[in-house]
Formats: sequence, C-alpha cells, structure tokens
Amino acid sequence: MSEAASVSAPIVEESQRKRALAVAFVTLFLDLLGFGVIIPIQPFYAESFGASPTVVTLIGASYSLMQFVFAPVWGRLSDRIGRRPVVLISVAFGGVGFLVFGLAQSLVMLFVARMIAGFGNANLGTVQALVADVTPGHARTKAMGLLGAAFGLGFVFGPVIGGLVGSAFGPAAPAFVSAALAGLNWLLAFALLPETRLPGAATVRAARGLRALGEVRALVNVPRLLVIILVFTTGFSLMETALALFVEHQFVAKDILGTDAGHRTATRLTTWVLLAVGVTAVIVQGGLIGPARRRLGEKALIVGGAALCALSFVGIALVPSYALLFAPIVVLSVGSGVFSPSQSSLLSRSVDADRQGATLGLSQSASALGRILGPAVSGLLFERAHGMPFVVGAALIGVGAAVALGLRPPDQPEA
Repeated sequence: MSEAASVSAPIVEESQRKRALAVAFVTLFLDLLGFGVIIPIQPFYAESFGASPTVVTLIGASYSLMQFVFAPVWGRLSDRIGRRPVVLISVAFGGVGFLVFGLAQSLVMLFVARMIAGFGNANLGTVQALVADVTPGHARTKAMGLLGAAFGLGFVFGPVIGGLVGSAFGPAAPAFVSAALAGLNWLLAFALLPETRLPGAATVRAARGLRALGEVRALVNVPRLLVIILVFTTGFSLMETALALFVEHQFVAKDILGTDAGHRTATRLTTWVLLAVGVTAVIVQGGLIGPARRRLGEKALIVGGAALCALSFVGIALVPSYALLFAPIVVLSVGSGVFSPSQSSLLSRSVDADRQGATLGLSQSASALGRILGPAVSGLLFERAHGMPFVVGAALIGVGAAVALGLRPPDQPEA
C-alpha cells in the first residue's frame, strides 16, 4: 500500500470506530426511512396531478439524474475536507427536497423537489467511504451489510408509516414526515458524527469526469464492477419504478382504478409488498451476509445475488395473483441483499484508502446513471405490456451476472 494510504489509515480507537459505524447506520436508516415514507404514495400522488405512467417514472429519473451528477462530487469533496461536513450538508438538502415535495402544487414542483432531494441524497458513496475509513478489509463486507440492513429497516418501517399517514391525512402528509426525519438526522449527525478522515490527508489528487474513469481503468476489478453496477441498477430500477404501477393495474379492481379509493387500495397493497422486501433484506444483510461471505466469497455472492434477482423478475411478471407475488418478492430481496454489500465491499478493497470516497462516489454515479436509464424507459415499457419492465430488467441483470464471472481477488489484503 502506498505511503498516502498509510497517512489516512482507518481510525484505531475502538470506541471511535464503533461510534462512527453507529452514526453511519443511523444516518442511512433515517435517510431511507424518509425515502421509504413517500414510496407508497409517490406514484399515486403524481397521478393526482395528471401524470401518466411514463411521467411517474420520469420523476424518479430526475432524482437519479442529480445523484449521477453529484455523487462523485460529494465523494471527492469528502476525500478533501472530510466526511462529516459532507454528510451534514447533504442531509440538509435532502430534507429541503422532501419539504418542497409536500408543498408542491404541480408536476413541475414535484420534479424540482425530487431533484433537490437527489442532490442531497447523493451521499451514499461518502457514507460508505466513512465506513471503509474505520473498518479493516476482513470486516468490510459485514460492515457494508449493516449499511444494507439500514436500507432494509428503512423499507420495513418507512412504507408502513407512509401508508398509514397518507391514508389518514392525505398524499402530501408523508413528505412532511420525511422532512422532519431529515431534520432529526441532521441534528444527530451534528451532535454525534466524528470525523473519520483528516482534511487534506489524501496526497493523490482525485481526477474528475473522464479522467477519473481513466485512472481507475487499470485497477483490479474496478472497471468491471462499475459496469456490473450500471447494468444491475438499470435492470433493478426498471422493476422498482414499475412495481407500484404493476400492483395497481394488476390487482386493484377495475371499477375503482384511478379513483381515490383505487389509490388508497394500491397504496395498501404496495405497502405490504415493500414490507416483505424490507424484512427479508434486514434478515439477510443484518445476520446472514457475514457467514455467507466467509463461506462463499464476495464474487460468488455477487454472481448468485444477481442471478436470483433476474429469476425473481421473471416470476413477478408471470405471477397470477397478489398472494403469490410474495414468493418472487422474497427471492428478489435475498438476491439484492447479498449482491449489494458484496459489490460495495469488493470495490472498496480494490482501491487504496486515499481513493475510497472518489471511487465509491463513481460507483454511486454509475448506480445513479442506471436509475436514470431504467425509469426513463420503464413507463414506456409498462404502457406496452405490464410485465415488460421486469423481463427486460431480468435480461440486463443476467448480463451483470455474466460480467461478474471475471472478477478477481482484490489487491488489498483482507486484514
């Protein structure tokens, strides 16, 4: 490892390490809880402004466009000035986005709100870099799995809260709950989050744009992982943005479809599906990922996780009833639950410490690009055939599994 990497070695004090990991977990949990709160109502809230399925999915694409642009910016900035100030600034912008969403009076304002939130929530790479700062290589998959569990917990409680609040107080109310959660998140991070990286510690100046991609091209696994992340996320977002619409149009009675009663029914059905996703993800990423990684290795988990996701997509497209929908949903949750922390861990172990923020920022940028491409066509595919986004998504994720077969052990040792 280079001298620069040793300058910015992980924190050694156990109490500070545990504190940083705990705050990172809480930060992502509250981020995803706020995001999860509006998931059950977002498609139907947009439909109340006259949005078609294509426009509904494009609202999600606008959120991801901002993440694509700003994820590497946040990552590079955190390498230079530290993780703490970047987390605080980004969480604040996310809260503003939720507030504007709740106050929106038009589709244009919904787009603006999601773009503000996307700018703020482009901080996953920074939080992952924070975890990498304080975690040795052999423990990194488990640590990334805990971050995944934070995602899962957000999806467990968020949609339930959003469904209940939306049903009781109207479709705008969950956005204000999300804004309040962002405010709480900022206060906790301000009071408790330690700095895990000294400002200016990196001696390698991070390149930008195409130069950054050129610099990582020669690194073991990094180009291949970025391709995998791009195609996986594109395929996954095809499913993700079409799922609520699929539930609405397949399982809501035709005589109430598009009415307030229909939207309430679709919200309730979607909430239960997302609850199943979250519970399974918590079990997999919170308790099973560590033993699975030790037994099988990161490469096998990446390939196997992608394959399970592809199979589950086909199952969703072919499912004949709402009750049977939960079988492929559980398979999907297991697949994504082992894929995501494994690819994050392998990527972080494939670069030196002074490139953690920038490289993980690039990975979030690749993910965000996938979340632009997928939603951009998901609505169009859905309007042609309700199962088409899932079939196309399965094909793309299958490509990602094939590319993952060429992954190699990283240069960095595990300990």
